[in-house]
Amino acid sequence: MRYESEGGLYVCMNTFLGFGSQYVDRYHARTGQRAYLHITRIRKAKKEDDNSSGSGHPPKKKPTRLAIGIEGGFDVEQELYEEDVKVVILPDRQEVTSEDLATMPDVVRERVSLSMAGIMAADSVSHALQVQQWDGEVRQESRHAADLKQLDNGVKIPPSGWRCEVCDLQENIWMNLVDGKLLCGRRYFDGSGGNNHALLHFRETGYPIAVKLGTITPDGADVYSYDEDDMVLDSKLPEHLAHFGINMMTMEKTERTMTELEIAVNQRVGEWEVIQESGTTLRPMFGAGLTGMKNLGNSCYLNSVMQVLFTVPDFQNKYVSNIDKIIDEAPSDPTQDFKTQVAKLGYGLLSGEYSKPAPDPADENGASEPRGDQIGIAPRMFKALVGRGHAEFSTNRQQDAQEFLLHFINMVERNCRSGSNPSEAFRFLVEERIVCQQSQKAKYTQRVDYIVQLPVPMDQATNTEELQEAERRREEGDSSAPTVRAQIPFTACMAALSEPEILTDFWSSAVQSKTTATKTTRFASFPDHLVIQIKKFTFGLDWVPKKLDVSIDVPDTLDLSALRATGQQPGEELLPEVAPPPLMTPDVEVKAPVLDDSTVSQLCEMGFPLEACRKAVYYTGNTGIDAAMNWIMSHMDDPDFAAPLVLPGCSSGPGTTPTESLSEEHLATIVSMGFSRDQATKALRATSNVLERAVDWIFSHLDDLESMDVSEGGRSAAESEGGRDPPPPGPRVKDGAGKYELFAFVSHMGTSTMCGHYVCHIKKDQQWVIFNDQKVCASEKPPKDLGYLYFYRRVAE
Repeated sequence: MRYESEGGLYVCMNTFLGFGSQYVDRYHARTGQRAYLHITRIRKAKKEDDNSSGSGHPPKKKPTRLAIGIEGGFDVEQELYEEDVKVVILPDRQEVTSEDLATMPDVVRERVSLSMAGIMAADSVSHALQVQQWDGEVRQESRHAADLKQLDNGVKIPPSGWRCEVCDLQENIWMNLVDGKLLCGRRYFDGSGGNNHALLHFRETGYPIAVKLGTITPDGADVYSYDEDDMVLDSKLPEHLAHFGINMMTMEKTERTMTELEIAVNQRVGEWEVIQESGTTLRPMFGAGLTGMKNLGNSCYLNSVMQVLFTVPDFQNKYVSNIDKIIDEAPSDPTQDFKTQVAKLGYGLLSGEYSKPAPDPADENGASEPRGDQIGIAPRMFKALVGRGHAEFSTNRQQDAQEFLLHFINMVERNCRSGSNPSEAFRFLVEERIVCQQSQKAKYTQRVDYIVQLPVPMDQATNTEELQEAERRREEGDSSAPTVRAQIPFTACMAALSEPEILTDFWSSAVQSKTTATKTTRFASFPDHLVIQIKKFTFGLDWVPKKLDVSIDVPDTLDLSALRATGQQPGEELLPEVAPPPLMTPDVEVKAPVLDDSTVSQLCEMGFPLEACRKAVYYTGNTGIDAAMNWIMSHMDDPDFAAPLVLPGCSSGPGTTPTESLSEEHLATIVSMGFSRDQATKALRATSNVLERAVDWIFSHLDDLESMDVSEGGRSAAESEGGRDPPPPGPRVKDGAGKYELFAFVSHMGTSTMCGHYVCHIKKDQQWVIFNDQKVCASEKPPKDLGYLYFYRRVAE
């Protein structure tokens, strides 16, 4: 609740917990707490500036500094309120006036006054979590500046007319301060910018610092350190420029600085006109299930994901339908209770109580037309709880919506160990079939998953000629070359997902040596709701992250029946269950793994910790740099990522001896997925007590667990006749037909998942609706071809 909500806020003067008008009576009945500070706020109308344009809105100054909350930067909007504070005694809500306080004994009056002052002076959650001052222009002195060794090669740079020495580009030119080379800057996500020649020159020579020509003035210039990967200061810049014949005091600015470019991008991302469809004016929508969410500072990824999740019946039934029971059973501090905070957010989104037009501060009479903005919900307490202890989600930085979805599902799993688990709506089993090409014998394994990651085969673009022409024009320095987006058929993406993968270094137990094998992935079960992630974010050959600018004709309906797993085929022989030779020396005292030193070295050179590189090579069986790199990318968030490599059975490893205590939380998490405690214990001991690896292990060793007891529930597949046999080992999954219809998608704008903006589109009663933080509008042309995460629900047959 917020002070300015209808009915105000009731703060318990003993526990300091705040409640809305509809819940304070319930809290009183539960706890017996009677004294509350009742705070109400009424928004003040903002005064127009003297230079107002007359439109009813005071003109906002254009940002001139890449900063938040300081002079020249982006504004942190502060609303002004008139505040009314009084003490209320429940259950009759009897008001205690200032006159009443005066007649009370001194001790009582003093205690009440101190409590009131303490509550009013305390920082609210909103104040503690809001974006504070931030200055993106603060730069550090480069460590290379003081002792930079410049080459005496006779190079002199003219004051104008610069061109890239490789591609003749005339814009975005950077001069290397070591050898005076003039080269173009980085290429941006939309194809503009440069052709990366300055960056490539650094990689070839190691010369670390460059200055952007056209930004040099007597006051300074843009200086970038490739080695430090940041904009930097160079205290000796006049001297370094003079070495190549440039007089800093006579130079004039002719190009936008990097700060000005970033400000322009941030302004574009935040403007409603940019992300509304095709520049049309969209009709605002209000009502139940049409509630906006405030952006708390790069929290659009959270807003988009939670809007979609609360359109799924499983989450509605678990949290919103049971909100009265959840609140009645909430612990003494509900701010730290997962179920309470999720239920509060879900109720706020679905009830419609907060789906009202935001008042126009300049319109005192409310006569103007409703704007797209809503009062909406500010999910500050929810964000603080789900992000607590997480290195990324606890910050105000932009995040990957897919990673947050998995993080939230993981929290739901941990908090639904008993009772219904709404994340089962997305859970499915994947069957992997590996066939040894030499013996033609097969191996089957299953694993659990929640998201289908759909590859993007760029070589299957249908507009290849247009792409090549646009690329040719850019390389020739044609600044008017149009930005062409690759058109990729959805069928090509599905074909790339389902086609067999060639394994070149597969150790076959049938032939007792490495050979070639094929791996085919299929669905062992189909979930009620299917999430598809378009793998737009990838790594180039130099392992630099990049975003693929593609358009994919994602269909409204989907039939995946042909991808149903079939299991062992008639007459098909299975590979013998024989372990490969250990990757360690025969010296039992040392037990040192035999690792490919060249692969370890290559990974270390990329900046990864040595022990993480050793583990990557070990756990991928010395199969090469690509496999090891994929392992690193999949395990970078592991808590033991940089911990020393501990071999199974080594006495120094945690969780490897029978007397070593295992994490009860890890055990409970695995048991909640349908496995017995003994099975969970075995998995954790086999993987050094690391939860993520234990889950992977247990799904790849289902056959080994068949003889062990299985907890109740198991998989929801059909049990054996008469129910005499226990259910098969594995997680509880829902299964059905593989036919789906699209009901929501999340889109991303920007160069990477770490920046930009997210919005979501959700189909409500056959009408597509766009949710852009606090703005909720009817969608005219939903950009279904540009989405990042797609949500499908099963079609009833």
